[in-house]
Amino acid sequence: MRLLGNIEAKTDAKGRAFLPVAFRKVLQADDGDGMVLRKDVYQRCLTLYPMSSWNELMDSVRNRINRWNPRHLQLYRQFLSDVEIVYPDSNGRILIPRRLTEAAGIGQNIRFIGMGDYIEIWDSRIAGQPFVSHDDFTREMEALMAMPTSNCDSQEDLP
Repeated sequence: MRLLGNIEAKTDAKGRAFLPVAFRKVLQADDGDGMVLRKDVYQRCLTLYPMSSWNELMDSVRNRINRWNPRHLQLYRQFLSDVEIVYPDSNGRILIPRRLTEAAGIGQNIRFIGMGDYIEIWDSRIAGQPFVSHDDFTREMEALMAMPTSNCDSQEDLP
């Protein structure tokens, strides 16, 4: 699955937004069991996962927790309880719940950013925040691509 692009859109008065056609075509090829929408863990944006990508992510998180550790269970519970399952309507719109738009600071003008296996939804006013300057991008991509593959899974930050 390859969800790619940077597309502007608007929400209506009820909080519905048209999924961009480029994304709809890719999502239709998925299992069609809806999508999972949640507030991003790190950024002031929302993340929209096709169900297949969400299931892979959920399995990965579940495999890392110790079910006998109360703190792990609290984190896992919060991770799963902060989601909404959404289904596009017959017009290709999804409803973005108010609690999620408020949590992410999203207004009427939004931007969908394809992230490969999921989509980020940003408020258009802050959509520049997920990007770095061109010079930083060039330098950090060079450093990232020069790293041996085994280092890419580490938790260390880029130089």
